[in-house]
Amino acid sequence: MFSFVLRHSLIVIRLVTTRVVRLKLFRLKAERVQKERLPQFGGETADFRIKHGFKVCGIPAFPNSLQPIHLSSYFDYYYTGNLNCQFCRNNFRDGEPMNGYPTIDDIQNAARRIRPHIHQTPVLTCNGVNRMVGGEIYFKCENFQKAGAFKIRGAANAVFSLSDQEASHGVATHSSGNHAAALALAARSRGIRAYVVMPENAPQIKKDAVTGYGAQTTFCQPTLKDREKSLAEVIERTGAAFIHPYDDYRIIAGQATATVELLETIPNLDVIMTPIGGGGLTGGAALAAHYLSPDTRVVAAEPYGADDAYRSLQTGRIVPSENPRTIADGLLTSLGQKTYPIVRDYVDCIVRVTEEGIIAAMRTIWERMKIVVEPSAAVPLAAPLTRCFDIKGKRVGIILSGGNLDLNSLPWLNKTGLGQPFKP
Repeated sequence: MFSFVLRHSLIVIRLVTTRVVRLKLFRLKAERVQKERLPQFGGETADFRIKHGFKVCGIPAFPNSLQPIHLSSYFDYYYTGNLNCQFCRNNFRDGEPMNGYPTIDDIQNAARRIRPHIHQTPVLTCNGVNRMVGGEIYFKCENFQKAGAFKIRGAANAVFSLSDQEASHGVATHSSGNHAAALALAARSRGIRAYVVMPENAPQIKKDAVTGYGAQTTFCQPTLKDREKSLAEVIERTGAAFIHPYDDYRIIAGQATATVELLETIPNLDVIMTPIGGGGLTGGAALAAHYLSPDTRVVAAEPYGADDAYRSLQTGRIVPSENPRTIADGLLTSLGQKTYPIVRDYVDCIVRVTEEGIIAAMRTIWERMKIVVEPSAAVPLAAPLTRCFDIKGKRVGIILSGGNLDLNSLPWLNKTGLGQPFKP
């Protein structure tokens, strides 16, 4: 009995000692790696492969943005094969992302893929607007984009990512307008068919744009259930590939390129603001900012009358958009299964604005900047303009998402009475 206990005690002691020694050696090795400090490549994409064998994802490095990897990450990778990358917060196993978010390589590949099919839109400023808000605003003018909105970026990336076999039967989607037009244009550029399901109450200008780009259009009742039912029938009949308006990583990576261009033109922004509906533009902006300018906050804005994204972050789950009431018709959708986690993890906050604030912001852009924007595009500016988000002394980028609207229904010509009163 004594010899049995002694033998097993010696085995336990040897195992513990071996583990302690291995941990000590591993700690010393990890500390040596950290002391060497990974090289910084002045904005170029760097695939950080620690020469001692530890795997890290590829991210761009800027001065003062590179932080040491926590030792716990090394230990986790050593014993499980998993690495929680302290650079981008992605979880990796054997170098591959586990959460599926688009990487910086995905975004840069999307930028190269769509470059022949989009405009690199300008960034404009307005001293009059800056005086009103007390900060410096740089407007990324996606209202000048092909098809009149940022949506062509994601649509082109998705369409030109398809294999020839996948694209042979065309593409299909449901959309109230901007994504439908963008997908129709992208499909025409590739020489394939586009099938679009639109709610019958979509603005006439957007209906005309979709048919003008050559899509075959099916109209339905303005509910998500009817959209999905009609789309399922179209796909069953045609065999077309479904391209979701926003809940698709190819779409998100494409939309992220707008923020990449903004940061290339105006680096070191304090804040980037976007309108938020389904979360494709906001999610893409958040990822691009995180990879390229980690000190830049990303703030989304939405109407009080369609504040499902705000409520989703407050409750920690996706809150469906039910009976939204707002003139910002591009922001009526709910966050998706793919966009919600990105928004949750990388967006600093979501602010809400009134209908009156949206109209005031839209009119300000029209009058002061002499450019056409739709109500949804004016939502971010409404936040600092109505003092529900303070940007005094800040450098702020705002993505003007689009400029498609019916000129016969300008909101300052009609009293809507929608939304809730602003509560400071």
